[in-house]
Amino acid sequence: MSIETLDVSFPGGKKVDAKIGNFTIQTDQSTKAGGDASAPEPFDLFLASIATCAGIFALGFCQSRNIPTEGLALRMECEKDPAKKLFAQMRFHLTLPPGFPDKYRGSIEKSIGMCTVKRHIVDAELPEFDVVFEN
Repeated sequence: MSIETLDVSFPGGKKVDAKIGNFTIQTDQSTKAGGDASAPEPFDLFLASIATCAGIFALGFCQSRNIPTEGLALRMECEKDPAKKLFAQMRFHLTLPPGFPDKYRGSIEKSIGMCTVKRHIVDAELPEFDVVFEN
């Protein structure tokens, strides 16, 4: 089994940063939640990870078939369940580039569905979450 490590730090206020490899991803809370609104909130990054993952699959689909990507766009719309206060539906609106072959519409849709972030959410058995205390 392969292990990926992320180191989390707390630089002050409501800021929480994650170091992944050579990158540091900064988060903060809104002013309403006591933060400075200096960076996206963690949940915003979660949503962005879903949308950008779907986007990279759409982009890769086109690039692997030498389909021009100018005009390719993706927008994710999230619909909240008012009772649970959680998102119940996430809908991708895909704008295909001009001249995109009709024969590939179903295939690019399937490609977007292969997004690794989405697959982690949809798989009800994985991942497991544990807390290990270290001194």
